[in-house]
Amino acid sequence: MKGNFLTLAEGNYPNDVDIYIVRFYSRGERQDAIEHEYFASYYARDERIPRLLQLPDSHLVHATDLYSNEELKTSAAFNESLFRSNCQNSLNVRLDGPNGSRISWTAADPIDADGWSSSQIEFIRRLLPHLRQYVRVRRALADAGALGVSLTGLLDKAGIGIFHLDRRGRIVEANDLAKDLLREGDALFDRRGMLGARSPETDAVFQSLIARAIPRFRAQGASGSLMIGRPNHLPGLTVHVSPVGGQEIDALAWRVAALVLVVDHAPTRVDPAVVEALLGLSPTESKIAVLLTEGKTPRDIAMLTGRKESTVRWHVQQIFQKRGISRQLELVRQVLTLAALPRRRG
Repeated sequence: MKGNFLTLAEGNYPNDVDIYIVRFYSRGERQDAIEHEYFASYYARDERIPRLLQLPDSHLVHATDLYSNEELKTSAAFNESLFRSNCQNSLNVRLDGPNGSRISWTAADPIDADGWSSSQIEFIRRLLPHLRQYVRVRRALADAGALGVSLTGLLDKAGIGIFHLDRRGRIVEANDLAKDLLREGDALFDRRGMLGARSPETDAVFQSLIARAIPRFRAQGASGSLMIGRPNHLPGLTVHVSPVGGQEIDALAWRVAALVLVVDHAPTRVDPAVVEALLGLSPTESKIAVLLTEGKTPRDIAMLTGRKESTVRWHVQQIFQKRGISRQLELVRQVLTLAALPRRRG
């Protein structure tokens, strides 16, 4: 194919969308100008997008099937943007991304003038799980501020658990969060230097992922993910297992064969007193901000605090005004930046 276009986004199209990843490559080179032009001039009026977002997960569709016959003649997005980016005969797909986000991928026009063959389409279908895995790992690293960080530097990142495994699957290094998870022992544990999942059924899957990431005879490793549950219906862990290629130049790379990245979905507790002091909110507003960060809705908060839902929503608007923001997602991000600060002692 002549290129591909990947986006990761969440929110409601077209005016309330956060876009986390945008990449357009043509013949192996990233095309920043085409990315900017598309989102600045065409994205909000591209008739294809709302139909693409309604597709079932992993369902491949030709670009022309996402426009009506009339739109194929009149659409600026199709006739200008997709023409310039060699995407008028592209294949389009939507994938479920991490944490409710959406992955959209466009495989640009085929190089073969005869169009897409059935074998090419089948090959692209086989690529989709790997594409989803790439986005999941990248999003986990981005959330932890760890993109582009060396193997050693990863261990200093507090937002994600990191294990380094050697070629035998033994734990070489682990950061503080990973060590905490081992001490808790309700999901992961150290089995004589080997990393294991507490549930035998889950551990069988986990060990197969590690074996795929560290194949024998130095074959090409493969990445994979799984969810590891906790007892008593507590939030679980998302675990990503990825091979470490020979191209690594980090000092630890010679003995690190795989990375295990662990995202803990337990609610992050933030002290309302810290929110009050550092974000300039009232005690009531601070408590509501923390509850929103924990995933509670205004209706939930009303029931928990004995207030009317309309009162809670009024407080939320007051918080937005004080913080100069307009969306709950922005508030959650501001509160979560305080999560690593110590709780204030009375």
